Amino acid sequence: MKEVVLDIRRFNRLFAPDEMRRLSGRILAALAVIVLVSQTFYQVGPDEAGVVTRFGRYVRTSGPGLRVMLPFVESVTKAPVQRQLRQQFGFRTDATGVRRAGSYGAESTMLTGDLNVVVVEWIVQYRIADPYTYIFKVRGADKLFSDMTEAVMQEAVGDRTVTEVVTVGRTDIEAAVQKELQQMVDQYQMGLQVTQVVLQDVNPPPPVKPSWDQVNQAQQQRDKLINDARTDYNKVIPLARGQAEQQVLSAEGYALDRINRASGDASRFDQQVSAYRQAPDVTRRRLYLETMSRVLPKVGTKVILDKDAKNIVPLLPLNQLGALAATSAAPVNKAGGR
Repeated sequence: MKEVVLDIRRFNRLFAPDEMRRLSGRILAALAVIVLVSQTFYQVGPDEAGVVTRFGRYVRTSGPGLRVMLPFVESVTKAPVQRQLRQQFGFRTDATGVRRAGSYGAESTMLTGDLNVVVVEWIVQYRIADPYTYIFKVRGADKLFSDMTEAVMQEAVGDRTVTEVVTVGRTDIEAAVQKELQQMVDQYQMGLQVTQVVLQDVNPPPPVKPSWDQVNQAQQQRDKLINDARTDYNKVIPLARGQAEQQVLSAEGYALDRINRASGDASRFDQQVSAYRQAPDVTRRRLYLETMSRVLPKVGTKVILDKDAKNIVPLLPLNQLGALAATSAAPVNKAGGR
């Protein structure tokens, strides 16, 4: 019983009005300190920038780290200036890159310049270049940027044929959209920098996709046949041109040779005529000797006899007959020769 009385007295002392006032004061002081610290210090991430305002008016931009501001007077808005932001059009993915179910035909269905309907899916990557203009110059900058991107892409697709959009014109469309979108962002002072535009997929609407695939296959077959024909053309035509040029050059060389030889023969004949006129006998004898020196070596071995010679004994050429016999007795090789 005594212990119960002591506990009651301790409870009364603990929750007496004076003790309650002192405890409440301590709690309020601790809360005030916490609120004061939270309003004085703030943390900016490594990929962020802090835009500080005083009574709603811009004061400064702070970098990453632990920063200080005037409590209850200044406030901070953080912007991810070093982070690569992106917007997806025609589809959506989760954090792991898996596509989420949903219909986005309103933003992806477009009309080409030749009045064909295509479904375009693309991604725009951008970053915040100026956090001050991004926060204060335009209200709802992300939504406005999305609407601008859709308008620019529809304009780019509408200026081209369906073949260009699906095949060869994809790179041109990406470059044109990025350039025009950056110009509009700068005009509206949104503080953004467009880093890349990527066309993910371009397809016809699902009802006409089978027919579209058949047309594409036919076009690919046509292009293959054209390329094969050009390959054969490049093999045959240059060879024929080379042979024709070779024949022309050979004919020109033969003509030049004949002309030069004829000119030389004519010049030599003129010189011989001039020499003959000056000394006919000497020139006639020289021409005879030169002719015989060229002709006689080709005739072979000849015996010249005086027409008045008599009682000539015939000579049997035993040495020549022996050499001829030895040659005839030589073994025959595999090719049939000796």
